[in-house]
Amino acid sequence: MSAILSIPALLSSGAALIASPNSAFRQQVLHRLNGRCRPVQQALGGADALAKLEKGQGQILFLDRRLADLDAEELLTVMRKRFPGIQVVLLDSDDTHSDEDCAAELEAQEIVPATRLHRPTASTADPCICQPLPGMIGTSEAMQNVYRMVRLVASRSTTVLIIGPTGTGKELVARALHGLSPRSAKPFVVGNCAAIPEALLESELFGFTRGAFTGAVQSQVGRIPAAHGGTLFLDEISELPLGMQAKLLRFLEQKEIQRLGTCDVTRADVRVVAASNADLAERAGRGEFRLDLFYRLSAFPIDLPTLAERRGDVVPLAEHFLSCMAAALEIPSPRLDENAIRLLEAHP
Repeated sequence: MSAILSIPALLSSGAALIASPNSAFRQQVLHRLNGRCRPVQQALGGADALAKLEKGQGQILFLDRRLADLDAEELLTVMRKRFPGIQVVLLDSDDTHSDEDCAAELEAQEIVPATRLHRPTASTADPCICQPLPGMIGTSEAMQNVYRMVRLVASRSTTVLIIGPTGTGKELVARALHGLSPRSAKPFVVGNCAAIPEALLESELFGFTRGAFTGAVQSQVGRIPAAHGGTLFLDEISELPLGMQAKLLRFLEQKEIQRLGTCDVTRADVRVVAASNADLAERAGRGEFRLDLFYRLSAFPIDLPTLAERRGDVVPLAEHFLSCMAAALEIPSPRLDENAIRLLEAHP
């Protein structure tokens, strides 16, 4: 694709977003912009860039082809449908880039032309409308963003961190990720880090051999090896003790496990999906959560909206729960009248 706009003309057209997992390269691009864009945001990867664009934080995207979490071409395909007004400059980071290399590259790269920032809504003909994920209800704009993100990353083995308050559907999203992935025929294993006593966490996750400790009358396969070929969902990951965080980090880096009571090391092909209702970055800042583990887990973050942020889904959800309760009681499903609907929609 040939450049259609000059770099100076591009830079005069709005706020910029630099997306690259390479912090040194982001700083090089920022330096070369030399204040010609205001403001300038930075994104650590494709998922982070999409989330910032959804919030309107950029009209010009400097996109590194070497993304850690997504294929850059896949991301561009979604962007062209979702944000046809975003201008994109494709760059290719390299650890050996000099400042001069970066300057020359900025002057020669491909630019996707733009007219105006266009953000389709559910009421317009949006070519990127997504059907709800399996087991989920709602077509609000906030949930559309979630559906798009899940379908974008489902086919990959990228580690995913699902963030949201209790009750927003984090396990449903994890199950949808597994169900839409090439791993769907393999196990989906759940581990709740808050529900397993700290003394048992290592044996529960990694397994143990007979006689490994008092009471170990027979060997047990841990949840990580049980998920081999499939997906391990670690709920309430913020409650994982610091000692176990180090062991989980080693598994994520090496894909190797060692059961209690043996020196044998085995490999496990497992995709990890974690969930938290707490701010892990904030906890890491206080020393309560390992920063390196946070970065490893949050390769692809998905933020779930609260019910207050998806008001259009309140009535369909209420009708669904009414139907479920009626079925359990074996009675006809009642219907919500207009007064009930108004009360639900007005509730804070």
